[in-house]
Amino acid sequence: MAEPDASRRVATVAVFACALAYPFLASGYHIYQGAQVLILAIALLGLNLLTGVNGQISLGHGAFFAIGGYGAAILVAKLGLPYWLAIPVASLVCFGAGFLFGFPALRFGGLYLALATFALAVATPQLLAYKGIDFLTGGSQGLQIPKPATLFGQSLGGDQTVFLLCLIATVALFLVAANLIGGRVGRALVAIRDHPIAAETMGVNAALYKTICFGVSAFYAGVAGGLDAIVVGFVSPESFGLALSLAFLVGIVVGGLASIGGVLVGALFIEFVPNYADSLTVFFGENAKALPGALYGLLMILTMAAAPRGAAGLVQSLARAAGARGASDKKHGAPFGEAVTGQWPEES
Repeated sequence: MAEPDASRRVATVAVFACALAYPFLASGYHIYQGAQVLILAIALLGLNLLTGVNGQISLGHGAFFAIGGYGAAILVAKLGLPYWLAIPVASLVCFGAGFLFGFPALRFGGLYLALATFALAVATPQLLAYKGIDFLTGGSQGLQIPKPATLFGQSLGGDQTVFLLCLIATVALFLVAANLIGGRVGRALVAIRDHPIAAETMGVNAALYKTICFGVSAFYAGVAGGLDAIVVGFVSPESFGLALSLAFLVGIVVGGLASIGGVLVGALFIEFVPNYADSLTVFFGENAKALPGALYGLLMILTMAAAPRGAAGLVQSLARAAGARGASDKKHGAPFGEAVTGQWPEES
């Protein structure tokens, strides 16, 4: 087991080094896209904790994303707080909102919980545009936010600053999630998901763990929303529609449920695939306005057909097959690189 763990650490360090160098090598727009991938990865990681690890289906995480974005925007634009303080404060508000929403969610399960969170996602943009609070939210016109110019007192370009801010937040939250899943709390969440009655019999407080998980998941969405507001420099109700919540669900399924590394693949998918699908209208003209949506749906179907358990499941299957082939080579004395005949072992 030591060799795969060492390879995983080397790969992680290599990915981090590439990400650290990326904002100094890429152009402004590509830096923006990279920051969006990191933001989406944070939001997907929070939703994966809730849905993949704990088994609570949420179709309304765009609402917590919106709370984090608007909270950070109001604190920066209206109250003058620095961005490094506004984002944590707005995220803590999201934690409270998610924790409180987790109490009524205890009465629901499965599709009923999905419908309850679906209603939250539908109502949020309407509430943000409500005229009674437009002195805070800016109504349908939204709010503008100045982009930070410094990071830890160092003056960098605006694009580099926001990207490195997103990278630091991503690394920190990924480490927290990894420790959470690998520890006693993670085992309790999985036990509640798979065997709720047995977990409660063993003394696990299912209600407490489920509400805290909802709060932590909302906290992650709030951090992502606050970072998105800083990166874009603008928030509006139209930015947090139902499509955003559905995109989050697509991301965790494509990346792999309950997978930490898989959320990066999911983030890349929902950031770039729709953009490439939209670019096809250039070749087919205005008569093909429905083509991007159809292509996006087709790509999702093909992805799920090729990798039913997402990108993480596909990687695990390939690694298992490679390990079985290596063991067979060693057992039968086949030279390295020589094909070994026979059937692949069936997946358990």
